[in-house]
Amino acid sequence: MPKVKDGDTVKVHYTGKLTEDGTVFDSSRDREPLEFTLGEGQLIPGFEEAVIGMEEGDDTTIDITSEDAYGERREDLELEVSKSDLPDNIDPEEGMQLQMQQENGQAIPVQITAVEDDYVKLDANHPLAGKDLTFDIELVELQG
Repeated sequence: MPKVKDGDTVKVHYTGKLTEDGTVFDSSRDREPLEFTLGEGQLIPGFEEAVIGMEEGDDTTIDITSEDAYGERREDLELEVSKSDLPDNIDPEEGMQLQMQQENGQAIPVQITAVEDDYVKLDANHPLAGKDLTFDIELVELQG
């Protein structure tokens, strides 16, 4: 049976959990398998590395450190913004997801972490930044 190698397109089912306490943060089990091509950088590096060498029907469990997942949390990605700088149609609430535009026009997702009288605190870190992750991965199809 052929083994997965760089450049192959595969379909996998996965369940992602926080290594710390086992909390499931995402799973493909209730939907279509995830399809991706290895080596195109579509997924976190540790996930792609885990699939290399697998055969159809194989499953594996891999622990991925935060450095090989979504990176460490960065304080420079936490900022305060005046409420007057927010669009008029937004009533800010803690936990709300927004998008900010970078100078180059690229959108960055941010989360409101605090709402004060005159300003809001935003966090542009990925929600899983700084967390070690565990993935259960099943190779459903190798398209070669």
